[in-house]
Amino acid sequence: MKVAAVQFQPRFGEVEDNLRRAAELVRANPGAAVYVLPELFTTGYLFRDRAEARALAEPAAEGPTLRTLAQLARELDAVFVAGFAEREGDCVYNSAMVVSSSGLVGVYRKTHLFLDEKDWFDPGDTGFRVFEVGGVRLGVLICFDWVFPEAARVLALEGADILCHPANLVLPYAQSAMRIRAIENRVFTVTANRVGKDERAGKALAFTGASQITDLDGSVLASASVDREEVIHADIEPTAARDKHFTPRNDLFADRRPEFYQRLQTRTA
Repeated sequence: MKVAAVQFQPRFGEVEDNLRRAAELVRANPGAAVYVLPELFTTGYLFRDRAEARALAEPAAEGPTLRTLAQLARELDAVFVAGFAEREGDCVYNSAMVVSSSGLVGVYRKTHLFLDEKDWFDPGDTGFRVFEVGGVRLGVLICFDWVFPEAARVLALEGADILCHPANLVLPYAQSAMRIRAIENRVFTVTANRVGKDERAGKALAFTGASQITDLDGSVLASASVDREEVIHADIEPTAARDKHFTPRNDLFADRRPEFYQRLQTRTA
């Protein structure tokens, strides 16, 4: 099957225009079974405050993002994993939705908030979930989740074949780290990063692009530029991720010794 990462530059606050432009990129690159779009691709990233994030957020089950992606999913017979600002009651989350031709499959809410996101969003409460669509098991991480190896490991233990990683990366080494996450867990990874800058209220953030798709052994199957909108893709056999043999005598999961990992359950000082 073919998987794709959509590298995109949203215009802050212009939700309908961002949806239109992202759809144009996808329609110009048909043929993938799974498309991953960046974190917060409909809104842009650098919010002034929580009130602004809330004003641009939408309910997962009935907002413009779902309508657009569901239409694309039906047109292209594909699955979409895409980051958006989610509003539920009084809460605002940095979330990603999984959408198939049948509609909304599920939502993941970002667990590890980065920097000023702690002022804009509530910490995610979904936990790490695997979504099975068409016989393929998709795990979802959002941006800064990459720095926590436990997140990828939990998804792998839950059966993920592919780690879908919507991102707005500003640090220079996340792409390299995702290659390690692939090796550690023998999973495919698809990182869809954004490009460009957000400059607002006296602050500026530049995003690193370089979206990538990795194989089970961490090799890069496809990579994008650091500064252009583009769609990259690769052909993979997702069920190969279910064989966790690292060598003929070493299985990554069978060789684990959780009785010695209790320290992972406690917070360091």
